[in-house]
Formats: sequence, C-alpha cells, structure tokens
Amino acid sequence: MSSSLHSPFVSIGHFHCHHNNQNHISPPPSTTTTLASPPYRYQQRKEIRSVLTLSSNSMDICGVDSEGKEFNSVQEMWREEIGEGDETRKTQWYRDGVSYWEGVEASVDGVLGGYGHVNDADIIGSEVFLKTLLQERLVNNVGANQHLVVLDCGSGIGRITKNLLIRYFNEVDLLEPVAQFLDAARENLASAGSETHKASNFFCVPLQEFTPAAGRYDVIWVQWCIGHLTDNDFVSFFNRAKGYLKPGGFFVVKENLAKNGFVLDKEDHSITRSDPYFKQLFRQCGLHLYRTKDQKGLPQELFAVKMYALTVDTPPKIHRTRSKTRSNRPQIIK
Repeated sequence: MSSSLHSPFVSIGHFHCHHNNQNHISPPPSTTTTLASPPYRYQQRKEIRSVLTLSSNSMDICGVDSEGKEFNSVQEMWREEIGEGDETRKTQWYRDGVSYWEGVEASVDGVLGGYGHVNDADIIGSEVFLKTLLQERLVNNVGANQHLVVLDCGSGIGRITKNLLIRYFNEVDLLEPVAQFLDAARENLASAGSETHKASNFFCVPLQEFTPAAGRYDVIWVQWCIGHLTDNDFVSFFNRAKGYLKPGGFFVVKENLAKNGFVLDKEDHSITRSDPYFKQLFRQCGLHLYRTKDQKGLPQELFAVKMYALTVDTPPKIHRTRSKTRSNRPQIIK
C-alpha cells in the first residue's frame, strides 16, 4: 500500500451524518467554494457528527466518502472497501493508493496537492514542536552528544528530511513505496547535510510491510501517510514500531483532521480521521499521548492539521499545589 505524502487539502462543504438515513446529505450553502485537492481534482470537506462508544476496542463513528455516501460506522465503511478478512481486496485497495501517487509529479507542489506554498508554514510548525520534544525527551535525559537517528515515514521526495530532519538528526532513513518519489529524494538529498548529518537508507517499502532493525530509532516521524492504512494495519504498524525505538524514543504523528468522524477519499484510497478517532486508535496501540500541537498558518479552506507526540512509556504526572483559596472553592463533581 502507499505511505506516500497524503495531500492535506480539501475545501469546505457541509455534510451531516444521520444514523437513520444513510444517504442523506444536507446541501451546502450557495457561498461554498471548491478548490482543487489533491492535484487535478475537486473534493469537498465533509463535516460529520460522530458517536463514540465507551469501549476501547470498538468504535461507532459515522463518516462519509468523497462521493457523498454516508456510513453509520467505521466497520461498515471498511466492510464495503476491503471486505471482512478478504486479503485480495485489501491488497488491491493498497495498490490503488500507490497507483494514485504514481500519477503525481515528484515535486513539492505535487506531493502537497498543488499547495506547495504551505511548505514553509508546515516546516516551521514541525520544527517548533520537534525542538521542544528533543530537549525534553532526549537531550536532557541522554546528553547533547548522542548519535540521533530518525525514520521519515511516507517520506515522498524527501521534503521533510531535507528541510527539517537532517538538521537535527545524524542519520535519517526514508520510507516510501512510490519509486519515483524515492528516486527524487535521493537526488534532492545528494548534496544535503554533511558527514555527520545525512540520509542513510532509502526503503521502497509500504508502511504496513516495513520491519527495520530493533532499537534503531530515536524518533519515528509519520506525516501525511498513516491515512492510507486500515485501522487494523494502523494498530499493527505501531505495535511493531515500538520495538524500532531506542529507550526514551518517541513517535511524531502529523496528520489532517476531519472535524468529526471520518472522511474516506475514494480516489487516493485514504481516510482522514477525527481527533477522537486517532486517540481511540492510539489507545489500542498502547501508546501514551505526551504532547500535541495544532499546526498554524495554513489556509482556512484546508483540513485542520494536528501534531501528536506519542511514547511507549507513561509520561510522568505533574503534581501541582493548589492554593487554599482555590481548594476551598466549590468544585464540580466529575
């Protein structure tokens, strides 16, 4: 399947999920504007009401696909897309995702769905987040002179590696299933970095099939690619990937957010999940939410983008001393 850079761009529409009327779509207002996203196609942003069960192992989240069909649950959507236990259909679903990206130009504008101008804002937001995490998780605990290694998942043409990761890590491994993107990455990174900061390995392997050496990485960076994985493969990937991390290492997941529920893209075979949907999956993976940050500076017509830092170990609790004045106030019972 494809773990190439997932285009972060869809325009605004108004869709509401009704459990008793699967195909009902409330019409968008006449002022709605539709923009191209990813390249050469049009799509509307879907707003869905979602219902989450209290179970950590099942989710009743409704959503919609890019053709306007509504689903009463995630399970219903996956049954329609890949069947139940049908490996042939699932394999084809992944192949179709890779095929879509094989038709996209190997350029910044191409991998960003025609929105190449958001590259700077994206990198700046990621750098602020990364610097804080490195200081808290690695430099303070291990020391400033350790040899740092990062895995860039869905690396595409090496955009994030070249503009960010290679400056902070001694080695960067790139993981990308689209061969033309990985070829472009090799070329783009040929003169980047230095002897002590370099791109070391280029893996042309789908995200859901990748198994590297144990304990190699300080950070595993997952951006605009995890939407191509089914829920089961999402959980399976992170469960395997825990073993790829060094002690104290962590994941960074940076992804589009559906306002509620999910949005299935029928063209590039990806799913945009909501924040509650992501957090439910993270819990199933046994990961702990260490820190989050919203990406700023993107055009309003685009999906919101959020960064998650995730750890295998439980983050320490912060004990705060309340003042007597505050402690004596009436409190809401939760």
